[in-house]
Amino acid sequence: MRTTLTLDDDVAKLLYREAKRSGASFKETVNRYLRLGLTKPKPAKRPPVIINARPLGLPPGLSYDRMEELIEYLEGPLHR
Repeated sequence: MRTTLTLDDDVAKLLYREAKRSGASFKETVNRYLRLGLTKPKPAKRPPVIINARPLGLPPGLSYDRMEELIEYLEGPLHR
């Protein structure tokens, strides 16, 4: 079958380079890569990843209102 196809410049350049490298004609190269792309198996659909969030909270006695104590608890007394 004969048809007209407009290729992007970068795609044409890659196809011409591959045709020259392999010694095949441009037509054979285009057909080969179209077949590869069209017959490539589709990846299987994976089930969605479900993440169950849970509140982590703070250790007893600590509060976000007293940030200095919280930082000291997390990083130690020499955090400065």
